[in-house]
Amino acid sequence: MKEVVFEQIGIPSEVLKLVESPIPQPKEGQVLVKVTARNINPADLMFIQGRYGIQPILPSSAGFEAVGVVENAYETGKFKAGDRVMFSAIGTWKEYICIPISSAIPVPPEMPDEIACQAFVNPFTAYAMIEKSGLKEREWLLITAGASAFGKFAIQMAKAKGIKVAATVRQDDQIDYLKKLGADLVVNSESKKIHEVIPERTEGGVHAVFDAVSGKLGAQALSCLRKNGIMLVFGALSLNTMPVNSGLMIFKNLKIEGFWLSTWMAEVDPKEMNEAFLKVFGFLMNEDSQIDVAGKFPLESFQEALNAYQMPGRNGKILLT
Repeated sequence: MKEVVFEQIGIPSEVLKLVESPIPQPKEGQVLVKVTARNINPADLMFIQGRYGIQPILPSSAGFEAVGVVENAYETGKFKAGDRVMFSAIGTWKEYICIPISSAIPVPPEMPDEIACQAFVNPFTAYAMIEKSGLKEREWLLITAGASAFGKFAIQMAKAKGIKVAATVRQDDQIDYLKKLGADLVVNSESKKIHEVIPERTEGGVHAVFDAVSGKLGAQALSCLRKNGIMLVFGALSLNTMPVNSGLMIFKNLKIEGFWLSTWMAEVDPKEMNEAFLKVFGFLMNEDSQIDVAGKFPLESFQEALNAYQMPGRNGKILLT
């Protein structure tokens, strides 16, 4: 089978290579899946660079999220050959993968692969962070990197709950697009000081921030919080540490918390998890929901896919099919 692997951590375009590997055989409690589509997430690239919360055991395949068809169910009884499943696992940039039965999620028949392969990490993170934030109707949420896949999911889900949304972008042509998705305020952080503009435009500041960037922009976003506000940090796209204003934290009684979907899933009770699945899948299958794909590339063209992923102003996910 074809597989994209790396033998040392580093810049993805430099360390990734396509190799031929044996098709794995499922053990008890596993299913063998023929992978049909994968999306490229920031976490995938950070993993390859050794910057993610999970460190690779080298050599390693890349990718965390995918959809595929069950080839061998190993007499599990839960799945049969031909069933479509979505899943999160280490190393999805390969043609076949063995995954635990517990991590295989049945794909609704009407859900295409283009949606199913991005139906887990970003939409579930958006849903869980909105729930964790405790935001109420008409309160303000600020999302950094608002044009990211996560940002677009979070904007739409927050608006459905009546939450007002502000977002940052780096391209002017993304402003109108996010407003059409439901954002009430979109600011280009490259040309404006968001810590001056956003508090003025949000009646004194936002109630919560979802920060994917960290660094200088993260610090500016923290300054946009009103008293008793909370920042949930779930990414570091800038690859820089966020400088924290201690005085701001003290006198405005602010909170900064990290968020990782894996931790949330380990702590949430089964009833709440089932509710999350129903709501997220309902959102994904709603004909009014906007779920973007910017490009599809065969697995062997992963270098082209990486180039497309890095394009400024990209509007949608890059998929490996």
